[in-house]
Amino acid sequence: MDKETVRGFLQWLERATDEEIEARRQKFLNARKQVSGRDARADIALGLRLIDEELVARQGLWSAQT
Repeated sequence: MDKETVRGFLQWLERATDEEIEARRQKFLNARKQVSGRDARADIALGLRLIDEELVARQGLWSAQT
């Protein structure tokens, strides 16, 4: 992914609901099964990693508030 794409994805990720994030995560997981190109697989892995990081951060914030 180029920097602009990553930036846009991160902006979306910050605003997305948990349900929207899970839907995108499922799309990435399904796409990972269908693509064979190295760059495409790397982009999907990056997207999944960013999603996981966001979910962990949200969980940490939620835990800190309780």
